[in-house]
Amino acid sequence: MNETASAPAAGPANLKASDADRDRTAEVLAAALSEGRLSHAEHGERIDAAYAARTRGELAPLTTDLPAGAPTAPEAAAPPRSPTGSENIRAVLASAERTGHWLVEPRTNVSVILGAAVLDLREATLSQHEVTIQTALVMGSLEIIVAPGVRVVSRASDILSATGIDTDLDADSSAPTVVITGSSWLSSVEARAKPRRAGAAERKRRCR
Repeated sequence: MNETASAPAAGPANLKASDADRDRTAEVLAAALSEGRLSHAEHGERIDAAYAARTRGELAPLTTDLPAGAPTAPEAAAPPRSPTGSENIRAVLASAERTGHWLVEPRTNVSVILGAAVLDLREATLSQHEVTIQTALVMGSLEIIVAPGVRVVSRASDILSATGIDTDLDADSSAPTVVITGSSWLSSVEARAKPRRAGAAERKRRCR
């Protein structure tokens, strides 16, 4: 099986790039890496540039020399999104971890190549009711830990990969939600609920 992602739709170079445009570019780059068309260093440089791109003109050069880099037909307009604050987390031949007290932006881009990433959200503050974790994994792993009562939903594409969600599936739809999007090649994604650490609970009691 050799599925190749499509590059962002054609459009004026100065047209603002959407999150969907950046996601499609990231998928093309990940496919190129898995096929040996890009080195790890080249992929790292281009993925950073993709998520920093503000216009389609800045995205286009990143995939023009790749099989899926040719522009495709325009897609239907995407529905309006929430505020677009974002954070990039990368682990290339290494590991990355976010734990303790930290702010989870509306969108967190996680790129893992031959490495591992752990996002512990139990003591983190979600910037909004629903946050997105956008993945681009190649032969890597991602572990997401949430507190009981937090919903986790996966909308990611898996290619020879596995995604496991062991959280409170019966949580009310009004509960805080983490949405996993993006894609993974020969990788694993695990999301699980786990009680907050005793130290964290004790600190909260002392602050009251």
